[in-house]
Amino acid sequence: MPTDAKEKTVTRESGKQAEDQKKKQQQEETTDKATRKEQKKKRREEKKKNKKPRRRIFPIWLRIIVVLLLAAIALALGLIVGYGVIGDGNPMDALEWETWQHIIDIVVKEG
Repeated sequence: MPTDAKEKTVTRESGKQAEDQKKKQQQEETTDKATRKEQKKKRREEKKKNKKPRRRIFPIWLRIIVVLLLAAIALALGLIVGYGVIGDGNPMDALEWETWQHIIDIVVKEG
């Protein structure tokens, strides 16, 4: 029986040691994670500080004007193609005010 008691105390001690080692590993992992996060924050801050300010060669206001111009050109080309080619009319008549006044008169009278 004395050997059994010794074995039990040895296994208890080794079990406690294993638990202590697990606790230490968990603490190290949490501290490692915390230090990694801090390092990432530091790296991000350094990148922000070292980052050159962005200089736009093509400013936003100019982009808006260009897009509006392109939209107007596309509208005009669509009118010309639709009225002249598909509608069998004179393509340049699509851009005259009298043509649109006539179309408006037709729509309003029938509606």
